[in-house]
Amino acid sequence: MGTSRTRRAGARATATTRAALALAAAGALTLTACSGNGGDGGKSKGGSEGSSGGVSVQLPKLTGQKLQVAAVWTGPERASFLKVLEEFEKRTGATVDYIPSGDDMAGFIGSKVAGGGQPDVAFPPQVGVLREFARKGWLKPLGPEAKEQLAKNFSPGWRKLGSYNSTEYGVYYKASNKSLVWYNTKAFEDAGVAEPKDWAEFLKTAQTVADSGVPPVSVGGADGWTLTDWFENVYLSQAGPEKYDLLAQHKIKWTDPSVTQALTALGRLFGTPGLLAGGNSGALQTQFPASVTQTFSGQPPKAAMVSSADYAATNIAQTKAEVGKDAKVFPFPAVGSRSPVVTGGDAAVALKDTKGAQALLTFLASTDAAKIWAQAGGFISPNKELDRAAYANDTMREIAEALIKAGDDFRFDMSDQAPASFGGKPGQGEWKDLQDFLKNPKDIAGTQKKLEQDAAKAYGS
Repeated sequence: MGTSRTRRAGARATATTRAALALAAAGALTLTACSGNGGDGGKSKGGSEGSSGGVSVQLPKLTGQKLQVAAVWTGPERASFLKVLEEFEKRTGATVDYIPSGDDMAGFIGSKVAGGGQPDVAFPPQVGVLREFARKGWLKPLGPEAKEQLAKNFSPGWRKLGSYNSTEYGVYYKASNKSLVWYNTKAFEDAGVAEPKDWAEFLKTAQTVADSGVPPVSVGGADGWTLTDWFENVYLSQAGPEKYDLLAQHKIKWTDPSVTQALTALGRLFGTPGLLAGGNSGALQTQFPASVTQTFSGQPPKAAMVSSADYAATNIAQTKAEVGKDAKVFPFPAVGSRSPVVTGGDAAVALKDTKGAQALLTFLASTDAAKIWAQAGGFISPNKELDRAAYANDTMREIAEALIKAGDDFRFDMSDQAPASFGGKPGQGEWKDLQDFLKNPKDIAGTQKKLEQDAAKAYGS
């Protein structure tokens, strides 16, 4: 979540192509870490001319109409999204009311549908939840205008992610590159360490930073989805994309040896004293926003690095740290033969068959809407026609460029593909099981057994 988690759905490519794209993405991020904020003077690195100015899509007049929109975003993310809704209101005359859903989007929408008061548009942050809504008949298919924007601006992989049984329902407005580690440059300089390239180097770097007097790794374990991100990056890199797909579909069990290997690798971080800010108990009490801000606040900071998607930039902006200078980023270290490329995203779907809902989906599929949040920062879009000059700084620009260059060769957040009862609910399923693992990293067999029990129940297998 956070917004978000790792994508999948059907894009298939050869292992050679995947490796090349992963390396390309890693290379782009390595350049980013050294670029600062002014490397290209704000010049475009891609995208259409129409996205850099003017209006790319015409919207209907909706004077007097009122819409409700539900999403998980709070704080700075909410503030940025409200700017998008304000532009929609300005151009259509409609009034839009934003409702924070909380992390449990499935439960929130379910209760609204039961009471007959569902919002016009919602942003499920998990593919599994979108499919669940479609299967239950809650979603309205995209209209012709929205589909036209989608076909023009999005690759087939992202369009397929928003579909169910070959019908298009969702517009992936906001995406995320989840295979990143953000770090405090001063903490690294003081410890005399450089960006690690693989898992062994990462653990060695963490120990060196710990020896310098700064807790090396910040983990927001109070939000269980952060732990699924850790697991998925380790698993994808170590087990490979084919196994990843099988586990995501529960075609292999969570008791599989590949899961044992991944939890063992992750346990070397979670189970080594002194490597987690606040220790294991402190990590379990730290929510995601604090896991980021504590890495870039204070002298010395409470942590030197945090594994998080690109949207961490929004939280870093709440500190005095400057992205590209005080806060830099490197690709998630390779646990296997190469670094992973895991993505997530939030898809807009219509829950009411209204002109206003369809107009908003059309707007969200356009470069006009993507540009607004890109300029605000803490956001990347899978909209391939968005001019990369719209992004707030070189760091976000390069992260977005890597995502677009990957095309359809990515893996979507595994927990987001799962049924919500397993992969998308606080206090249960994978979120809870991995929190228990963080509490006791030595209990690998017990963790696997519980994960398989919960998965089998959720998948009905």
